[in-house]
Amino acid sequence: MPIRPEDITDGVKIEKLSADGQSQDSTKFDIEGTNMMLNVRVAPRQKIHFDITYSYTLNKISHIRTGQVDTGAFFIAYFFPRVAVYDDIDGWNKNPYRGTEEFYNDFSHFNAEITVPGNYQVWATGDLTNTNEVYTERYAKRIADASMSDKVTDIITEAEMLAGGITKSNTTNTWKFDADNVTDFAFAISNHYAWKASSLVVDPKTGRRTRVDAVFNPAHEDYLEVINYARKTVEAMSYTFPKWPYPYPHETVFDGLDQMEYPMMVNDNPEEKAADGIELTDHEIFHTMFPFYMGINETKYGWMDEGWATIGEWIISPIIDPTLVDTFGVPQYEAVAGKEADQPIITLTTQLSGPSFEPDSYGKPGMGYFYVRDLLGDSLFTKALHYYIEQWHGKHPMPYDFFNCMNIGSGQNLNWFWKSWFFDGGVPDLAIGHVTHQGDEYAIVVANEGDKPIPINLTLYYKDGTTQLIHRTIEVWKTGSKTVTIPLHTRKRLQKIILGSTYDPDINKDNNVWVAPQ
Repeated sequence: MPIRPEDITDGVKIEKLSADGQSQDSTKFDIEGTNMMLNVRVAPRQKIHFDITYSYTLNKISHIRTGQVDTGAFFIAYFFPRVAVYDDIDGWNKNPYRGTEEFYNDFSHFNAEITVPGNYQVWATGDLTNTNEVYTERYAKRIADASMSDKVTDIITEAEMLAGGITKSNTTNTWKFDADNVTDFAFAISNHYAWKASSLVVDPKTGRRTRVDAVFNPAHEDYLEVINYARKTVEAMSYTFPKWPYPYPHETVFDGLDQMEYPMMVNDNPEEKAADGIELTDHEIFHTMFPFYMGINETKYGWMDEGWATIGEWIISPIIDPTLVDTFGVPQYEAVAGKEADQPIITLTTQLSGPSFEPDSYGKPGMGYFYVRDLLGDSLFTKALHYYIEQWHGKHPMPYDFFNCMNIGSGQNLNWFWKSWFFDGGVPDLAIGHVTHQGDEYAIVVANEGDKPIPINLTLYYKDGTTQLIHRTIEVWKTGSKTVTIPLHTRKRLQKIILGSTYDPDINKDNNVWVAPQ
């Protein structure tokens, strides 16, 4: 990714490293890109303790997911050395971190202490364990109250931020965070941000609550509503889709310069349009489940998490604002479908580039999940998805783990669809073949002139001004037939038929309209 010359530094620089007390010779570190190999062996069930002394130069101008936001605000991620994942598929994961392949980390316990100047605050992955040591009593109480209240609370207003007296009046304060069973750690600091918070019960069986935070520059007025978008997203995820109790104690949306997710943290730029703010907020928060809760290997299979964030965005955005129709991913797929760059979804993320990267990571898998949900119905789809989550959260599921779990959880063999949509090539192209009419009976023939199973959505326009929608799920293509005849009994006279809807990509829409002969 392009960076300014001022930000070309060593980034993370390891100064000393020891394994089980044995110092490693830094002059012999074998570094390839973002990977460093050590001449250290670990046997099955063996443990190795590493002590690492390192420094990290934060990027000041080139804010790419991390770095300085303004003169008094910073979002900090990717700042510490990690041990690569060892799995039973590839052994050590040696794919370098390039940004496009985002997350693949093991589940860890982070115990972090962050020391900053006394007038700065810190928000991070995990629980702040020493609230009373860093905040004055008034604000510590507000944080505690917000964690138990459904209403939106101003933890810190702009006026209070300017007045000061929020943190303990020390030269520096050390903020202590504890995060268990998470795959990454990120934090943000600021000396001039406002803070709104609210909480809600995410698990009615236990009464467990999640606190939602929006931390922002008061000059960005659109952020006044972000707390509502974020709260509604956490609520929708817990009770509507995927209908799984939000797994973490808090979620902080930080006003930064990017659009990026981390466990319990989001670095989101301000947006001028409310629709963009809603779609960005729910998309990034939805990543809590995929990849973080599930431990997805996003290095190889970006569609296993970005596709879920995409369908999550489609479903949750209209819950937040019923006027929204979120089409993200559909036109991007239509633009590339059938062209040389179009590749199957199952293609490794490391092998995707150019115009195929976004459709294969976002829109196409999102549609695949969307179509299966439509086929199974919300209840059975949720049952199958929960089976997948129950079997694999906290681990590292691979594509076949997902496909097999959905088959088992739903009690249906969906391999015909997984193969066609995720593995095979081909294009989406439905057409209205022909329409016959005799008396009160119509027969509408829909042809699959492409190769992909797409739902059938027919909007019927009658001469009396009324309309009707006819819907068929992808199941009509299960047997491999190339045409489907849809009978229609009506005394009204058809004037026009339009094939397709928001989430039905089609490379040729010229054959999607039928007009009754005069």
